Amino acid sequence: MRIVCTGSVAYDYLMTFPGYFKDHILPDRLDSISLSFLVDAMVKQRGGIAPNIAYTLALLGARPVVMATVGEDFCEYEDWLVANHIDTSGIKVISGKYTASFFANTDQSNAQIASFYTGAMADAGDLKIADLPGEKPDLVIISPNAPEAMEVYPRECRKLGIPYLYDPSQQIVRMTGETLYEGVSGAQSLFVNEYEFELLKRATGLTTEKMLSIVDYMVVTHGAKGSIVYAEGQEFNIPVFPHRHIGDPTGVGDAFRGGFLTGYRLGLDWITCGQMGSLAATYCLEEKGTQNHAYTPAEFVRRYREEFDDEGKLDILLK
Repeated sequence: MRIVCTGSVAYDYLMTFPGYFKDHILPDRLDSISLSFLVDAMVKQRGGIAPNIAYTLALLGARPVVMATVGEDFCEYEDWLVANHIDTSGIKVISGKYTASFFANTDQSNAQIASFYTGAMADAGDLKIADLPGEKPDLVIISPNAPEAMEVYPRECRKLGIPYLYDPSQQIVRMTGETLYEGVSGAQSLFVNEYEFELLKRATGLTTEKMLSIVDYMVVTHGAKGSIVYAEGQEFNIPVFPHRHIGDPTGVGDAFRGGFLTGYRLGLDWITCGQMGSLAATYCLEEKGTQNHAYTPAEFVRRYREEFDDEGKLDILLK
């Protein structure tokens, strides 16, 4: 299965605040809020939703394609992606711009305040799926990107007859209800967290039942409570895979998608797909940064079997 990951490509600047944001927020002064947090540490990491998802897919044996726009500072990042078996042929460097940047500050409770600089990502809407070299994609992931890109990619997928996974998440607040409705209406599948799901329903006017009648399957993540996979008229509750320690929550949802889609790519059942997503997310949670965790397929299978019984299905990853 040829999977194309569209979405942001960014550098992440991750900071740690040695306290709790909630202790410094005055509910009766929100109209004049002015806060500055002195952080203990900051690291620069490779990030962005498209390569984050692609990284997990590649760890588990796929060779996904990333389609995105980046800045002139992308060279080192591209070398990293290629070295990790990710196809960068769909990436275009925009002259005179920097790669998009994500600035995240995380407190002691894992609450997070973040800002995102668009940079070269603003040009993503000019890319065409039809211009990608190689074979026609079997699946396109449409994840948070420049709003213009998220508007045109679903239309192009429908025109080309390519199934797409719709993952509007952080960009729901930047897109019109009409655009979101159109994106959901043509999607093969939908991925959101529980809060985004409520925002999406309000923006589009679609009920849960209506969305389920449109897409083949839908996944709603619920943080520490796990996730729910809706497919074939059923709900499958997927627990969180136990973590050994917590490094940083950034990118956990992207890793979940990569793990889930690996199971989907291999034709596995919905519960196994969800459990693979859960474990992939935990690997990411245990490290600081979105692409600093690593494992072989064999290591992934061994750890999976510490909690779940796949009845031998994951042997397919070892071939």
